[in-house]
Amino acid sequence: MVPNTTAGINLVAEGFPWREGDNVVTLANEFPSNQYPWMNLASRRVDTRRVPVEDGRVDLDRLADACDERTRIVSVSWIGYASGWRMDLETLVTLAHERGALVFLDAIQGLGVFPIHAGRVGVDFLAADGHKWLLGPEGAGLLFIRRQHLPLLRPLSVGWNSVVHAHDFSHIELRLRPDAARYEGGSRNMVGHLALGASLRLLSSLGLSADTSALADRVLAVTDYAASRLEAIGGEIKSCRHAPHRSGILAFELPGRDPVELRRRCLQAGVVLSVRGGRLRISPHAYNDERDIDCLVEVLRGAV
Repeated sequence: MVPNTTAGINLVAEGFPWREGDNVVTLANEFPSNQYPWMNLASRRVDTRRVPVEDGRVDLDRLADACDERTRIVSVSWIGYASGWRMDLETLVTLAHERGALVFLDAIQGLGVFPIHAGRVGVDFLAADGHKWLLGPEGAGLLFIRRQHLPLLRPLSVGWNSVVHAHDFSHIELRLRPDAARYEGGSRNMVGHLALGASLRLLSSLGLSADTSALADRVLAVTDYAASRLEAIGGEIKSCRHAPHRSGILAFELPGRDPVELRRRCLQAGVVLSVRGGRLRISPHAYNDERDIDCLVEVLRGAV
């Protein structure tokens, strides 16, 4: 367990055995936490290559072209936080591994709704926060590291719990645990982890597994309905709504209207949405239904 996605990214970024001249490939429209930890490696002469993304649609060929023999990690989001673009993970992993690079996946905008088997798909590292689609509290997240990579990463924040004899405090020997617990050096956020565990049990009871997800079907149905209703009042949908790239994030514009002002009007009416990348963004979960979308549309219709 980690406190958040950022902590997971930094464990990999700072623990990886970089050599001068290595590089990381990521996307220019990534959330800041999936850019700054890599950019912070510049002092170690590691380059961060930020691949441009046009209108939120990821071109994997451009990502592949940015890789070379010194690319060590390709780090991208499973689902874009602003655009809602869902990554083709199988193709992504294949192109990275063919070029000798490992894959770090920021999974915060998909984990909890969309099914994923990280080991089977070949992702090398994965981090996510619990407070988004996992419906957990802030301060409780998770980090996945393929077992074969455990010896690769230098553990950071080593403490009493990092070693095989964790509870024998009189025995001082730096012999690291053979599992991911080596990265959990000190006391943890037990309240947050218990709450996240409860959320995971709830989501599992509602049909979420590594292979299937009734929650994903529901979320996609609600966002499809939202796209249709918003287009009917003149909205322009900016998120891809075609399989396999659609997700639970829907970005849209009302031409000629200020998105910040529209969001303010919505919040005053008790309708919560965000502005990301200069566009309005909604992200309905499975507990939302068509009535929630209708409320949004009515508020926007009155503001136009």
